[in-house]
Amino acid sequence: MKLRRLLPLALVLALAAGCTSGTQFTQPTSGRPLGKASTAPSGGPAGKANQSGGLDIPAADWQPCPDVYKGIFPNPPQNVNFTCATVKVPKDWAHPKDGGTYDIAMVRGRSTTQRDRVGSLFINPGGPGGSGFEYGIYRSVFLPAEIVRRFDIIGFDPRGVGRSSPVKCFSDADLDQNFGIDPDPVSDEGFQSFVTLTRNLAQSCGTKYGDDLRLFSTEQTARDLDALRAAVGEPQLTYLGYSYGTLLGAVYAQLFPKNVRALVLDGAVDPTQSMQESAEKQAAGFELAFTNFSKWCQSNASSCPIGPDARAVVMKAIADARANPVTGAGGRKATSGWVFTAVVSSLYSESSWRLLAQAMDDLRNGKPARMFQLADSYAERDANGKYSNMFDANSAVNCADSDDTPTVEQDRTLQSQWRQKYPLFGGPLALNLICAQWPGKRDPYPTGAATGSAPIVVIGTLGDPATPYEQAPALAKMLGVGTLVTWKGEGHTAYPQTGCIIDAVNRYFIDLKVPPANTTCEK
Repeated sequence: MKLRRLLPLALVLALAAGCTSGTQFTQPTSGRPLGKASTAPSGGPAGKANQSGGLDIPAADWQPCPDVYKGIFPNPPQNVNFTCATVKVPKDWAHPKDGGTYDIAMVRGRSTTQRDRVGSLFINPGGPGGSGFEYGIYRSVFLPAEIVRRFDIIGFDPRGVGRSSPVKCFSDADLDQNFGIDPDPVSDEGFQSFVTLTRNLAQSCGTKYGDDLRLFSTEQTARDLDALRAAVGEPQLTYLGYSYGTLLGAVYAQLFPKNVRALVLDGAVDPTQSMQESAEKQAAGFELAFTNFSKWCQSNASSCPIGPDARAVVMKAIADARANPVTGAGGRKATSGWVFTAVVSSLYSESSWRLLAQAMDDLRNGKPARMFQLADSYAERDANGKYSNMFDANSAVNCADSDDTPTVEQDRTLQSQWRQKYPLFGGPLALNLICAQWPGKRDPYPTGAATGSAPIVVIGTLGDPATPYEQAPALAKMLGVGTLVTWKGEGHTAYPQTGCIIDAVNRYFIDLKVPPANTTCEK
């Protein structure tokens, strides 16, 4: 499903380009056996620093990689050194010695002014499918100075993503068609075209990977994360997970509760909700975010050339693109799918509202370049029409995790119902057609308490479109050891965007001082 992912790194970097301060941006262990148990045992002591899953994990062989910043920053970042390593993990942790291995790529950012080191801080940007390797490079520079001075910042690409044995089964032409197709087809012919496209995409993955598709699940990745902890020599995990990364962190805490030192889960996903419930909440969240954008347009006419009725302008832009798309550079058509994707990409951060308004104004005047820039950032499509494997990995993980996917027929019914409730986002969010037709077995993650874990900080943002706020208290409650922190802000995720959030998280990471229950931070 297109929307079940974090703000793409490319868009994060585009938004960050105009900012000057990092604070402005946006197993011998007690792991349970693989399966569907809903709770994790409290287990024994914390895991040994060099063991995971009953296996001895070789120490990471860190090698200098000074040029790894290229493509992330225009110039070498100051005061940080980068080293890289690859860790081999079993393909299937249920049979760790039988089925081969995957390579997991890590990058470590270490400040040249580091002092009073606490340990390693692992980071996941979300997705699923987001490159934690690239995000680790970015966050090694743009985290609060107090954190980068005290921690090594560890980024990693989860299995199937980027540099870590990437799953790749969609061609660039496939993805152009996927992102460009009408996301909310009304006619039976249009709907059937969408069904056929997604069926072909799903079958291409099944043909290439067969039964191994189930191995890209979140539970397998959580077990990889414990192996990475062991490989860097940490007896317990310190972790910052955004969006889908909160789900990964929550699953880790259930599997390895005694290995948790400090987990911050920002932009929380509620693991107990069904795929259908998740999609509807996201439709409501994006609808609310768009309403807030429209109100901003009314109050900021000088910055929003599509006011005072931004909703009417955007709805018309999508309808016009459906009927008669504008042609851009190289003959590229600004179809309804691309326009919708540009709108979605702009609602992850309040900082991009101005960009959306400018792009929609340009589009209605026959100039789609800015619209394509926003959409391509979300799709991770470069100027040459080449894609990362984000969508491949996003599909593989989401579908492997889900054994409750609505059928194609159910999707069609939901599409009509949700379109009435959520006019802009309801129809598209109802159509998770690729997972409805995904081949092979599924491997759903556990949904129980992290019994025996240290306290975990869960952050929710009131105006979050991608992971609506109500999921944060639900996740904190499910874990049993969660402490909720609320930010009265807009956009997707909160840390490190405001001093109140920064102080709460920094004290927790460094001193293990848990914020008071139900801490609330103003915008």
